[in-house]
Amino acid sequence: MSDVVIGVDPAKRSHAIEVIDDRERTLAAGVFDNNNDGYRQMREVARRFPKRVWAVEGASGVGRQLAQRLVADGERVLDVPAKLSTRVRSLSTGHGRKTDPADAHAVAVVGLRKSGLTEVVVDDETVALRLLSERRRDLVRSRTQTVNRLHQVLMELIPAGAPQKLTATKARALLATVRPRDVAGKARRQLAADFIDDVTALDRKLKTIEKRIAEAVEATGTTLTDIVGVGPITAALILGEVGNVARFPSKHHFASYTGTAPLDASSGDVIRHRLSRAGNRQLNHALHIIAMVHKRYDPRGADYYARKLAAGKGTKGALRCLKRRLSDVVFRALVDDQTTRVREGH
Repeated sequence: MSDVVIGVDPAKRSHAIEVIDDRERTLAAGVFDNNNDGYRQMREVARRFPKRVWAVEGASGVGRQLAQRLVADGERVLDVPAKLSTRVRSLSTGHGRKTDPADAHAVAVVGLRKSGLTEVVVDDETVALRLLSERRRDLVRSRTQTVNRLHQVLMELIPAGAPQKLTATKARALLATVRPRDVAGKARRQLAADFIDDVTALDRKLKTIEKRIAEAVEATGTTLTDIVGVGPITAALILGEVGNVARFPSKHHFASYTGTAPLDASSGDVIRHRLSRAGNRQLNHALHIIAMVHKRYDPRGADYYARKLAAGKGTKGALRCLKRRLSDVVFRALVDDQTTRVREGH
């Protein structure tokens, strides 16, 4: 029997599938509820085709739960980016109309024709690191919002307000110096006390999550933390966002993913490049932090930055060059880590 591709358009309540052969002929199709019964029925249809591969749209997003369940059951699963299936659908005879069966067919065609699609693997420690990093990012965002509100209230209670770098301890000491007598003032003082309690609770949660992140990063045995400017928090962010580094064929592909590879903007005899706004912005931010540390505290980074300034790159251009160089350093460390794990049988 010929190999078949099972395209899946996952959704919250149901999954649409279509099975095609190597000539894009439809062999089976259906829509199944997103529950245990629907999953079993979908697997029964798939068993009719022993040589099969699943193509799931958004296997790292809305289709993650299904893709992980299939992989755990021994199925081979490919991750199909939504933009690729959208292109196939727009060129189909259906004039790009979006329906679940049409989406499933487009996903199957991409799985059949497109080489280099990421193969889904069972979630590992990098997924845990990404979840921990996202949790910490949410806590930091909440703390920043709470401190801003606390600043606003203290400014209405105390002449000149509070210092910029405000901690719960400093805020509590400042609040102890005011005893408003009017109703509005008393309400503001109570509100400030509530904000201080919130900041204290958030600081405690941040301390706990950062300890968990440090322990999780150490357990991976990564060498990223050997790079100047990369601590456990930054290492966790990089590992969580990158996942399996084998999906990047070269350091140039990795730099494009991190948004540190400049885009060609040449015209005629004028050769120039411009800043890329594409790529993973979390990774780009991490590389920016590393570059700032290198520029200030690492002699090699400072020397490289100075050479680019002397070449007329300007401060921003020199920093972008340094980020591009550090992208290669991070990529090399990730590849070395993976090689070590393979050699040790992990």
